[in-house]
Amino acid sequence: MKITILTENLAGGTYLAEHGLSYLIEIDGECILFDTGHSDVFLQNANKLGVDIQNSITQVVLSHGHWDHGNGLKHLSNKTLITHPEVFIPRFRKSDHSPVGLAFSKNEIKNQFQLIETTQPYELAKNVFFLGEIPRLNDFESQTTPFELANSDNDFVNDDSALVVVQNNDLIVITACSHSGICNICEYAKKVTGQDTIRAVIGGFHLKFQNKQTEQTIEYFKKNKVETILPSHCTDLPALALFYQQFKIQQVKTGMTFEF
Repeated sequence: MKITILTENLAGGTYLAEHGLSYLIEIDGECILFDTGHSDVFLQNANKLGVDIQNSITQVVLSHGHWDHGNGLKHLSNKTLITHPEVFIPRFRKSDHSPVGLAFSKNEIKNQFQLIETTQPYELAKNVFFLGEIPRLNDFESQTTPFELANSDNDFVNDDSALVVVQNNDLIVITACSHSGICNICEYAKKVTGQDTIRAVIGGFHLKFQNKQTEQTIEYFKKNKVETILPSHCTDLPALALFYQQFKIQQVKTGMTFEF
């Protein structure tokens, strides 16, 4: 399996960057696009890499309904799109009630894509799963939220999901923003697949500080003996510093590829 970083917060070499995430996942002849960032940066970087996204991908997965992960969908069409049914709801920042949701409606997406909505795990290809809605079971993740709904109720981003690949009885977890908690995601990946060994985790962990949540996440990865840890996107510098101290991580940048 190969994962190519098409959109990330950090630019690699001559590749473009923006606040967002888009990964191209190639496995056993299948090409899956995981998120699109918020512009056509993913397409520009793909072109530089010699990848014709429109003609090569078989499926698009949207991890959750935030602008920086899904607004790039407007640059694609005639694909199957798999996502959670709540991705299209209006949502806002608590600080100033500015919008953070998608720039289009469900009906508009249905005109562009074959839409598959599911809260349940969905098999994208052999041994590749979209996890659907993530149960939030531990006591240190997804306890607070900076987001709200149109009626000012808390928005805990229930649609936040991730992918898991089973490879030689090991798990490779691919996450986008981890609003549901990266440890919750990993535990659900185990449950869905029936496998207990997590070999690699890549994506946004949504950890901002050197606090209890970051420390307990690090302890979780240590306990599970995860070999490869690649936090990116919404993992801020204070948290990244702790991950570097413990795991000597590398920064994830646009244009990079990771093979598993």
